[in-house]
Amino acid sequence: MSMSREEIFNIVKENLIDALGVDDDEVTGEATIMGDLGAESIDFLDIIFRLEKAFDIKVPREELYPDNLLNNETLVKDGKVTEAGLAELKSKMPHVDFADFESDPDINKISDLFTVNSIVSFVENKLKG
Repeated sequence: MSMSREEIFNIVKENLIDALGVDDDEVTGEATIMGDLGAESIDFLDIIFRLEKAFDIKVPREELYPDNLLNNETLVKDGKVTEAGLAELKSKMPHVDFADFESDPDINKISDLFTVNSIVSFVENKLKG
């Protein structure tokens, strides 16, 4: 299935509006899923289910958002993601833009990496196979 990034964005947007009950104008490319759109852990299951149906893809949760890394003390030290942790995140999440996070890899800011654009990029990569 060949789709433009804009088509993917519009489908992702519709699914986020339905899953999170947010307004149309809140779902911008830069909007963070948790901070701006108010998603909680349980919402991710719904979002993933909706994306799988909408795009006919399989989405293992750890591919979209590998949260188990944060418990590894070689990857996180003193509340900051280490160089090794950053490398691990980048390899597991090629759909995410780490530019801002790299300057201050505070563990509390990790959810800010998860934006509408990162989901669109993830789906785009999945569709390319």
